[in-house]
Amino acid sequence: MNTNLLVGGIFGAVAVTAAGSYAGYNTIVESKKPQFAEVVDSKAITETYYTDRQECYDEVVQHQAEVKDGNQVTGTVIGAVLGAVIGKQVGGGNGKKLATVAGAAAGGYAGNKVQKNMQQKDVYTTTEQRCNTVQDPHQKITGYSVTYQLEGKTDTVIMDHKPGATIPVENGQLVLSQSDTSKPETTKF
Repeated sequence: MNTNLLVGGIFGAVAVTAAGSYAGYNTIVESKKPQFAEVVDSKAITETYYTDRQECYDEVVQHQAEVKDGNQVTGTVIGAVLGAVIGKQVGGGNGKKLATVAGAAAGGYAGNKVQKNMQQKDVYTTTEQRCNTVQDPHQKITGYSVTYQLEGKTDTVIMDHKPGATIPVENGQLVLSQSDTSKPETTKF
């Protein structure tokens, strides 16, 4: 038998055995890779938006009544006449005339002030509707900040859904998409 053939056969057998052992070892190592990452914490990421609405209420408002006699002529005249009548009752002779004039002057002044005071207190009330635009806040969850552990390392990833206690791992990558597992959205760690 040819030595070269024998050496070649032995060398070939050793190479095939080594290749088979390496393939078997890789299969064992691959099967020991983690299938899931452990979720440590999950916090909702929120976005605040506002909607407008009208908020209306009734308010009682006082208005000054329209003044028809701004100079208080009516009160002055009535006061002067009453003052003159009262003044005429006092005294006699020229004193009576003086008392009548003084009564008319005092009565006119008093009548003017009384009418002015009455006009200032002459108010009417109405109920008016007042409206303001109010913004109501609302919260919308846009995703989740998820802290996980995989092979002794801790990291954080953003997910579009709230995870459970674990996150699946395929080919050493996290499977983040909830809806389509045939084409997972992944991130490397």
